[in-house]
Amino acid sequence: MSVRPPRPIGPPLNALRAFEAAARLGGFARAAEELCVTPGAVAQQIKQLEDWAGAELFERRKQGVVLNTTGRQILPLAERAFDQVAELVQGLRVAASPNRIHIAALPAVAQMWLSPRLPVLRQKMPQLEISVTAMEEPPNLDRDPYDLSIFYMADEGGRHTRLIAKDVIQPVCAPHLAAQLRQVGDLPGAQCLVDSTWASDWEIWLKAVGQDALQLRGPSYSLYSLAVQEAVNGAGVLMGREALIQPLLKAGRLVAPFKAPVATGHNLVAMMRQPVRDPLAQFVEALLA
Repeated sequence: MSVRPPRPIGPPLNALRAFEAAARLGGFARAAEELCVTPGAVAQQIKQLEDWAGAELFERRKQGVVLNTTGRQILPLAERAFDQVAELVQGLRVAASPNRIHIAALPAVAQMWLSPRLPVLRQKMPQLEISVTAMEEPPNLDRDPYDLSIFYMADEGGRHTRLIAKDVIQPVCAPHLAAQLRQVGDLPGAQCLVDSTWASDWEIWLKAVGQDALQLRGPSYSLYSLAVQEAVNGAGVLMGREALIQPLLKAGRLVAPFKAPVATGHNLVAMMRQPVRDPLAQFVEALLA
């Protein structure tokens, strides 16, 4: 007579994932944002894991949670395990669809820099299936299902990051408005358009040109592409990002009345998933050519 004792039940995978995210990111709220659940759900999953283990993994404080000794001990194991799961998922995705490239990009970059380049790339590389997802924050290419991300960053990144352009800003407007702006001191009399993603751009530029005492006014837009179109329409003066509006400047639809570009210290960069595979490497070379 065979004996088949019941196998011990392990902790739920979602609870382990919640612990790893909260420990790596430093809190339940940030883990919830990454996992697309509520902070309460993360807290509940971690409590479930602690009950299963019979030990607490975090110290609960008024300011938030902090890993305790047990949590710090198992975090490297959890990170390595989920890195391996992500590698497995990526390997399966590539094996099933080797010619599929999924790009994540800042909305303004996706609309104004990437989209105009895609038709030519599809002609050059018709075998590729190119998908684009617009998002506000760069994805974790080690974990998320993207092959390439295009965002503004504070540095040029590492070996698998390619510089697209230095981030340079300056006021731009329609030609008929530029004729009314002879000096920076004329700006308070104009509508100064603001993009909510880069709400501090006017402050940065004014400080750089020594005019930070000026008080400006104007409407705000949640999409940079909309703000740019309104500037083209003559609605006011916008702080233009050179890499995104270069075609409009070249065509004369927007002009820079003060000719005073300012570097922000950030760069527009393309970051590739590691290790870089073909045809991704070929696509990036064609994209940046």
